[in-house]
Amino acid sequence: MAQRSPGYPRTRDRTYLGARYMRLMPRLGKKKALVALEHSLLTAVWHILTTNAPFHDLGGDYYTRHDPERALRRITRQANALGLTVRFEPIGT
Repeated sequence: MAQRSPGYPRTRDRTYLGARYMRLMPRLGKKKALVALEHSLLTAVWHILTTNAPFHDLGGDYYTRHDPERALRRITRQANALGLTVRFEPIGT
């Protein structure tokens, strides 16, 4: 298990576990974030095996889709830290 987990940071844009690692890593550090990721993976495997459900990855953009307002606040905060001002407008279709 511990040998597979180091690959998840490289999949941050494509998989849910990679996105989860990127959210946990600044707060916990790299090693503890990997242990938390391994726990998430074991929990998912347990549910898959006990319910015979197929694995369904939520995707790397799960957190953005789940709470878009939080993503906008994060982007605004990062831009402000760089000395930039950001204004969001909906795309007209």
